[in-house]
Parts: sequence; C-alpha cells; structure tokens
Amino acid sequence: MNVTARFARWGLAAAALLATTAPSFAANWVLPSAYPPANYHVENLNQFAKDIDEATKGELKITVHPNASLFKAPDIKRAVQTGQAQVGEVLLSLHENENPVFGLDVVPFLATSFDQSKKLYDASKPAIEQALDKQGLKLLYTTPWPPQGIFTKKDVNSVADLKGLKWRAYNVGTSRIAEIVGAQPVTVQAAELPQALATGVVDGLMTSSATGVDSKIWESLTHYYDTQAWIPKNAIFVNKAAFAALDPATQKAVTDAAAAAETRGWALAAERTKSYMDTLKKNGMQVLEPSAELKTGLSEVGAKLTEDWSKKAGADGQAILDAYKK
Repeated sequence: MNVTARFARWGLAAAALLATTAPSFAANWVLPSAYPPANYHVENLNQFAKDIDEATKGELKITVHPNASLFKAPDIKRAVQTGQAQVGEVLLSLHENENPVFGLDVVPFLATSFDQSKKLYDASKPAIEQALDKQGLKLLYTTPWPPQGIFTKKDVNSVADLKGLKWRAYNVGTSRIAEIVGAQPVTVQAAELPQALATGVVDGLMTSSATGVDSKIWESLTHYYDTQAWIPKNAIFVNKAAFAALDPATQKAVTDAAAAAETRGWALAAERTKSYMDTLKKNGMQVLEPSAELKTGLSEVGAKLTEDWSKKAGADGQAILDAYKK
C-alpha cells in the first residue's frame, strides 16, 4: 500500500471515530426567575423546560435559575435582551416605565378576577407582543398571580390607616399607591422581602397570598385584607436572535410548550389561591374582608391610577381599555 492510500485509510478511520464520539451540539439555554423553587411559577417553568427537552430529544435544554440567583428581578429582562440569558421570567409591571402597556394589569380594580384578568390580557396581548418585539424579545407566555391584598400588623379600616406605613413597593403602581395614601414607599423585590420584613424595613404592603406564603409573612405581620385589588402577570420571553437560531422543528417545540405552560399556569394560579389563603390562616394570620370604608377609599385610589395610566398610554391605551370593556 502506498503512502497516499495509507493516509486515506487513516482519514476514513478517523472520520468514523469522530462520527461515533463527537459531542452533541445541543443548545443549552439559561432561564432566570426571581421566585423560590417551591413557587408555582417556577414549577411551571421547570415543566416548560422538561417539555422542550423531551420534544427535542435533548437538542434544546433549558436550565431554570430560581430565587434571583442568576440576576435580580429588575435585571432579568435586560439580561435576555443582551443575550446574557436566552429566556427569562419577569413580573411584567416592573417595566411600566418603559411602556405603559406593561403596567396595565396592576391598575387597581380594573380586573379583579381571573376571568377579567384573562380578558384584559387578551385585549392587551398584541400591544405587549409589539412592545417586546421592538426590544428584541419574543413573548412566549404569561402566568398570573393570585389577587393582591394588604398585609399589615395592625387594623386597617380605611386608607387613612395606611398613612405612615413603611410600604413595600415593587413597581410604579405600588409606589404611586404609597404616595396617594401617605405611606413611605420602600423598593423591595420578592427575593429580598423576607429580610426586609424581619428587620422592620417594611411593615405594610400589597401583594399576593402566594408571596405572603413564600416569605412566611406571618413571622412579621398579622393581618391580611383580601382586597383583590388586581391580578398581576409574569411574562416569559425569549431573545429573538436565540429563537431565530433554532431550526423550525425546535422553534415549534418551544412555542407548543409555551402554549401548554400558559394554560397550565393560569389554572395553577386559580387552584393555588385557596391553598395559599388556607396556609396564611393555619399560621395565625387574620384573613379579613375589607370594610366598606376601606373598599371605597381603595376604589378612589384605583380611579386616580386608572386616570394616570390612561394619560400615559394615550390613544393606544384607550383602545385597549375599550376592547376590554366590550
């Protein structure tokens, strides 16, 4: 055998070896979330990732990083925009300053049931998708939180009783509520809330029963008023360039898994709300209905915030509200 033939044979053998031992070039994505592993939002994210793994036979793997371990809540969206993470989950209203449509779901008393919230989401979804698209993001799905109530360690019979509280704020709406009722807004995200409560940095807040359970709020506060003020949503989105780099079959696996996660997430929110309320009661929280005076005062606050939102959102915002109210 001449030298040329020998090298050719070696080349074929090497190629065969590489074909059997070459590593898989599967895509590996990271998905940061600000919420603890036991929270149903994170459970839903994990199932979303599992569905994609199974549908693509491991060609696309997504690792969920809960509890703000990879990025803090306000930084997740930017991380996905810049490609530091491929997918992310955020409370959409965190970014109301960028576009009013991101804060529509936290306008008090505009949508106070899951059915109303879904109708509001359907009316605003095209605008949300368009806003995210301009920022290099593709909306995959949303999942709601339970209705928002007031946590304190004292009786609250009217909005006047909220004056002077160190009020946890996590978005534009909750900060504005503090201003209107005379509370002191303190910006605290979910991952930092247990420490803020334990150290007295916060002694009043409006949030969901889910966050109350996640933070073991009964260790610091005593009263929960079930005002059902609004139902905020988390949005899960993907970097458009990362999504575009996938082959069509994998893209379909992602969007199919997202559709299933959205259906599952909305059902989970409704299902878990009762169990969260039961957990609050079992741990000694006074779970109370708001008084007529408190309801009236909060409705007046809601009217002011609806007016604020409408002014910021302009004609496009009014069109969404009109579609919702049909």
